[in-house]
Amino acid sequence: MTREKYNELAAQIVDACFHVHKELGPGLLESAYEYSLLKEFELRNIFAQNQVQVKLFYKGYDTGKYYSIDILVENEIVIEIKCADILHPVYTAQLISYLKLSQKKLGFLVNFHVPLIKDGIKRFVNDF
Repeated sequence: MTREKYNELAAQIVDACFHVHKELGPGLLESAYEYSLLKEFELRNIFAQNQVQVKLFYKGYDTGKYYSIDILVENEIVIEIKCADILHPVYTAQLISYLKLSQKKLGFLVNFHVPLIKDGIKRFVNDF
């Protein structure tokens, strides 16, 4: 995927988060935002999957451990959804882990529990 395509898709993701937050407001469970965001992507003809399993390998060996990406957009961009008063550093570590393990370049940590969604969106780049 080209840098231009990443940026176009990233803009669509941010706009979709804005529309979901505007419609639902803050304070719901994470799953409400997850499924609403999936529907918003569907309405925009953007391919997105939820709860995508990523295996943990160590030295080439399957450890049997899986992690779940909240939403994977166009098989390229990871979205981790939160609904929290405070974004703890472990949430950032979680997204970075998903980016590294899935070998994806771009991810968003989105906290819907904010008055203004622009304050709840953090973009991360994985330069693997």
